[in-house]
Amino acid sequence: MKPPPFTYHAPTTVEEAVDVLAEVGEDGKVLAGGQSLIPLLNFRLAAPEHLVDVNGIGALDRIALDDDVVRVSAGVRHARLERHQAVYAACPLLRQALVHVAHPVVRNRGTVCGSIAHADPAGELTAVLVLLDGTVHLAAQRAGQLARRDVPGSDFFRGVFEADVGADELVEAVTFPRLPARAGSAFVEVARRHGDYAVCGAGATVQLDERGRIAAARLAFISVGPVPVAVDLTELLAGAAPARVRLEAVAEQARAAVRPGSDLHASAEYRRHLAGVLAARALQEAVADARDRRDRRREP
Repeated sequence: MKPPPFTYHAPTTVEEAVDVLAEVGEDGKVLAGGQSLIPLLNFRLAAPEHLVDVNGIGALDRIALDDDVVRVSAGVRHARLERHQAVYAACPLLRQALVHVAHPVVRNRGTVCGSIAHADPAGELTAVLVLLDGTVHLAAQRAGQLARRDVPGSDFFRGVFEADVGADELVEAVTFPRLPARAGSAFVEVARRHGDYAVCGAGATVQLDERGRIAAARLAFISVGPVPVAVDLTELLAGAAPARVRLEAVAEQARAAVRPGSDLHASAEYRRHLAGVLAARALQEAVADARDRRDRRREP
C-alpha cells in the first residue's frame, strides 16, 4: 500500500523544523522513526499534507547524562538507548522496558521521543515517563523566535493517542531522572506473543533505606486505561522489610487503581487480574534489583 500525497520537508536545524510546523499547522506531521506514522499513512488512516522529517537534524541525535537526569533527544533510536551502558547504569528502567518494545527491527528505527509523543496507552515508555516523573521538552516558533516549554510526564498524556503537544510543536527531547542510591526498578508485562502489544504491563521502582527496608515504592501500568496509570505504594509499604511485604495488599491496591476496558485480546476482568499479579511481580523484581545494585557498589 502507498501513502497519500504529501509535501516533504527536510530541515537541518530545530529552528527550521519549528518554522515549517508553524507554517503548516494542523496539516503537518513530524517524521522521526516512522514506525507508527508510516503504517498509518499506508493504511490511509492519516493523510497529512506535509511531512517534516527531522532525521537530518544532528542536534536531535544525542544522549546526554548529568548528575540528575538522562536526556534523550528526538532522533535517538530505541536500540541505541537500550545498548547504552552509561544510561543503563544511571536509569536501568529504560533498558528493562525497551526490551519489551516490539521487535529488534522496529527498535532499530523507532525513536524514544516518537513513541512517547504517539501516546499509545500500550506503549512501555509512556509508563516509564510517568513512573520516573520524567519531563517532555517541546520547541516551537513564537513571534518569529524559538521558544521552549517543559511538560511533566504526569501531565503529558491526555487520552488514547492524545498528548500535550501542539500542532506547531516539536518534541525536542525527554529527560528521565537517574535512579537514586539504594534504589531498584523492574518492568514486566504479559503479551500474546513476545513483541506484541501488552495485554497488561507494569513498571516498578523501589527505594530502600540504610537498613534495607522499603522507603518508597511506585508502580505504573500500561494497557489498563486511556493513559498510563501510576500508583504510589509508599504509604502502604514504608518501613517494611521486603520479606514481610503482603503482596496481596499490593495486588489489591493495583487492581483498585486501574480502569481497564475489554477488547478482542482480553476482558476488563482479566486485565484487572493481571494488574495485581504483575504489580506483585514487578515489586519483587525491583527489590531484588535494588539489593543487587547495592551489593555491587560494595564490591572492592
